[in-house]
Amino acid sequence: MRRMFLLVPLAIFLLIAGFALSGLSGKKAGESELALPSPLINQPFPEFTLTSVTDAEQTITRSDLLGKPALVNVWATWCVACRVEHPVLNKLSAQGVVIHGVNYKDDKAEAQKWLRDFHNPYQLNISDTDGRLGLDLGVYGAPETFLIDAQGVVRYKFIGVIDETVWQNELAARYQALVEEATP
Repeated sequence: MRRMFLLVPLAIFLLIAGFALSGLSGKKAGESELALPSPLINQPFPEFTLTSVTDAEQTITRSDLLGKPALVNVWATWCVACRVEHPVLNKLSAQGVVIHGVNYKDDKAEAQKWLRDFHNPYQLNISDTDGRLGLDLGVYGAPETFLIDAQGVVRYKFIGVIDETVWQNELAARYQALVEEATP
């Protein structure tokens, strides 16, 4: 009984510390740990002119991203988490989800091999070898994914691996709403 009496103050301390730490995080109840605020939300996707990962002769610009809502996925061959995410992106692409890639600070030949080996879910795949587009996007690393509307305005940013749960809980409804909004 005496031992239980000594554990009560510890339990109270841990409870108060838990509330204090959750208050310091700045997150609202139910908010994803990986859905970080971005100054790009409700702003146009940055202007850029870069080449395609798969065709060095093809130039891709911001205007090429316009017309349909899309996921813009920042990825790299050096990114272990991107390998985990890639099969889900292939599945989403096969279901008709528009996905564009930004190959971030990567070797183009290795990126091309990756796409041959693991399939290419991207309608457009931008080669950002020097990371300038990533810098304009405020990229922390890979993978990161931006949801853009048909006019190229960033509507949401997700940092981390897109798996089935993330797709269902974080992105699917947002993507579908933009598709419906873009459909006359």
